[in-house]
Amino acid sequence: LGIKVDKGTRWLPGTDNELYTQGLTDLDKRCKKYYEFGARFAKWRAVVKILPSKGPSQNAVVETAHSLARYAAICQANGLVPIVEPEILMDGDHDLATAQMWTERVIAQCYECLRLQGVLLEGTLLKPNMVLPGADCKKKYTPADNAAATVTALQRSVPVAVPGITFLSGGQGEEDATVMLNALNQPGLGYRPWSLTFSYGRALQKSVLAVWQGKKENVDAAQKMLLLRARANGDANLGKYTGYAASEGEASKSLYVKNYAY
Repeated sequence: LGIKVDKGTRWLPGTDNELYTQGLTDLDKRCKKYYEFGARFAKWRAVVKILPSKGPSQNAVVETAHSLARYAAICQANGLVPIVEPEILMDGDHDLATAQMWTERVIAQCYECLRLQGVLLEGTLLKPNMVLPGADCKKKYTPADNAAATVTALQRSVPVAVPGITFLSGGQGEEDATVMLNALNQPGLGYRPWSLTFSYGRALQKSVLAVWQGKKENVDAAQKMLLLRARANGDANLGKYTGYAASEGEASKSLYVKNYAY
């Protein structure tokens, strides 16, 4: 049982509409209460924007890393496993190389701050974005291109002590997210000491909700759709997905929303 413990994002003063995540003030008290209620892990979403021509500000990168590290330390002090989630948004027209560079820098900064806060890395999970070009980028890349950029960024920034990397879907469609996960688990990408798996929200639920529509008579069909998407991603986690779920439900529809918040 887990719980999202941040309190949403707000404008970071002194920046070009960049964001920081709220919720640290009383987090120790809340984590203690969540543990008593049965929770054993938590997540905290921080977002980073790649601004046109200049990328994220140093202010935003440091704030993201510091808040995630403080959250993680507080969680561990209260018995919860922290999921560390630095999400670089797809907003913008940046290319794949730019996304890779900033993913490396942001994640590296996160682990520097986690070290300073004394966080036990073996007791954490990382939930990053996959390295993808901006939603408005005109150049097209293959899943293999994106997977190679993602793995390279992780190899350069994530310590081997981290047991697992649970990717967010970041606005990709259901099938795109599954295909990307499958590409990440193919041979030939070099040393990957962590489990590369999924922690999807929209990309696991969209077709399920479309089938269900809140109607009791659709529950069985919705459950079958959920099992199908879960099986597809489970196979992708092993690098064995063959595309059998591509035409089901709303799998092919993009889920991208600019400045996505929840």
